[in-house]
Amino acid sequence: MKDFLAVGQIINTHGLKGELKIYPLTDDLRRFRKLKTIYIDSTPKNIVWCKLQNDKVILKIEGIDTIEQAEKLKTKYIEVERKDAVELSENEYFVADLIGCEVVDTNGTGFGKVSDVIKTGSNDVYWVKGKEELLVPALKDIVVSIDIENAKITIKPLEVWQ
Repeated sequence: MKDFLAVGQIINTHGLKGELKIYPLTDDLRRFRKLKTIYIDSTPKNIVWCKLQNDKVILKIEGIDTIEQAEKLKTKYIEVERKDAVELSENEYFVADLIGCEVVDTNGTGFGKVSDVIKTGSNDVYWVKGKEELLVPALKDIVVSIDIENAKITIKPLEVWQ
């Protein structure tokens, strides 16, 4: 498991004093208000203030005081230590933990590994890459079990749900 989890990506500057516009990679934008320290390129940075917009976050980070300094951070990811991540409910997982999991069906047939998790609004979809690519809806009727410790996701046989 990764020690750091991405919670946002810097997509632009905001204003002239080094503020950063963040695209959140978390389900709850309010979680940014609780953050005191984040990591950019594995370097800890203190948050001075945070402002929430409809679907974006504006952050002021200590030591980033000009638009030129902020420009250099575009496209970088904002990460938090796993210990500072939000508590997940039962049967919820961090995307970072799902990526790389081997996907097999209950008959033991392997399909490859999860390469990405696609957010569709109604349910997530696991993009599995192996000999062929497979899109697996993250639904209780299809996903039998998820074992993060052993990096394994078990699904029902394809003929049952396709």
